[in-house]
Amino acid sequence: MEIEYGAEVVDKKGKVLGTVDHIVRNTWSGELSKFMVRRQAPGRDLFLSTEDVLEVTKTRITLSASSEELNQESKR
Repeated sequence: MEIEYGAEVVDKKGKVLGTVDHIVRNTWSGELSKFMVRRQAPGRDLFLSTEDVLEVTKTRITLSASSEELNQESKR
């Protein structure tokens, strides 16, 4: 899975959430472990793992959850 900076991130319903702004890699293996989605105000930025991803193309990432589910998780 290769996630690119600036890729558009959408939830499982197709709603655009933002774009990839930061990528965190495992220091030893170089594998992607987390990435940050920059959202427009008033939305809070999302920190997601590769487990949250359903599909990846060069310009678009589709998540396995809806924006409502992600918002509930971030409040916990």
